[in-house]
Amino acid sequence: MERRRRLGRIDCIEIEAKSVLNRVLGMPFGWSINPYRGCYHQCVFCYARRTHTFFEKTGIGDWGSQLYAKVNAPAVLRRELSSPRWKGEHVAIGTATDPYQPLEGTYRITRGVLAELARGRTEAHLITRSPLVVRDFDVLQELARAAGVSVCVSLPTLDEALARKIEPTVAPPRQRLRAVRMLADAGVRVGVAVAPILPHLTDDERSLREVFAAAADAGARMAWHGVLNLNEVARESYFAFLREAYPSLVDSHQTYFRRKYAPKALVEDIGRRVARARRGIALRPRETIVAQPRRVQLDLFSRAVR
Repeated sequence: MERRRRLGRIDCIEIEAKSVLNRVLGMPFGWSINPYRGCYHQCVFCYARRTHTFFEKTGIGDWGSQLYAKVNAPAVLRRELSSPRWKGEHVAIGTATDPYQPLEGTYRITRGVLAELARGRTEAHLITRSPLVVRDFDVLQELARAAGVSVCVSLPTLDEALARKIEPTVAPPRQRLRAVRMLADAGVRVGVAVAPILPHLTDDERSLREVFAAAADAGARMAWHGVLNLNEVARESYFAFLREAYPSLVDSHQTYFRRKYAPKALVEDIGRRVARARRGIALRPRETIVAQPRRVQLDLFSRAVR
């Protein structure tokens, strides 16, 4: 059953999910959770735009305006985590949508998901571009104690004017850095994702160094980077952005992105720039909450019970 709500400029479709845990192959994590479908942020480079086409929506116009909220996600997750088949594997939250996009302020589905992960003592990793994550200090701390949690805040640039162009509805970089600092001060393991790195826009050493230095100053425990990749829908969105904002870069990008991924030589060159930019910058994390060891007891049949 679906129910539609108009929230400002967003047409939100409330849906009931049959399952919440998604099996993932070929990634460092085995499972993912996406509390929403679609994303208000409308980042011009977003690879997840393609997922809207699976449901006969466009990944361009509909992506930021036709959004889905999985209103029963916490209840479904509780059932899934209680299944004897669940092995307690690591879960990534926000792989195809931002779990803290503005809808979360209304629905608090991500908060409910985190609470169920804490109840089920399931370790999780969360990625977001939104400082709204700081509203959930309490449940993040609970999950950190129960099983472990890390939060990664996406921060490809500190240039606020450029950030506004590539991430039109995302909070400014300084607000995201403030969220990193607040999470670190609260004892939550937090890091920064310098991603995606955009050729000729966010890939110069000085800009990269500024991001890594600011992340270290804010208390980030880790930082990683990734280079832009473009599937067919992201390609359409990104090239429309280039033609309007940076037409001089269209030709070079057509050369780079003949396929989904940038050529190996470009990726390696950017990797060397990142290494030089990070030189001498030590990520010295504040003390973080350590997960409590699971208590194991034996029942009458000598079967381990958690």
